[in-house]
Amino acid sequence: MSVKYNVVERKNPQDKNAPSKFYANSKADGEINLKEIAKEISGGSTTVSDTDVLAVLNDLVKCMGKHLANGEIVKLGDFGNFQVTISSVGAEAAEKVTSANITNQKITFRPGVDLRDMLKTLKFEKYRK
Repeated sequence: MSVKYNVVERKNPQDKNAPSKFYANSKADGEINLKEIAKEISGGSTTVSDTDVLAVLNDLVKCMGKHLANGEIVKLGDFGNFQVTISSVGAEAAEKVTSANITNQKITFRPGVDLRDMLKTLKFEKYRK
């Protein structure tokens, strides 16, 4: 298996007169949902049903949401860490920064060692329609 990519043309946002360049852009090739993951995990075990695995994964998502909303880093061992990060507009003085300055929020994932090692061995293939 390999990660698919397509080619996209992009202008330089800092120099509108510069010629466009072409870049590789990852292309998703399918998807898998939580229920399918639960079946796959339970298939590797004779003692846990896919329903049990799915229940645990659903509770994990709920629990993570609660802790992330409290500003905590959620550490899932070798899997990796999740944390809420924010973007904001600047102000002239520190005292003028309030929550109104926050313009965006997202959840950042930092993969654990095994997933980082997987990235080092990826193979790539140009996407064909």
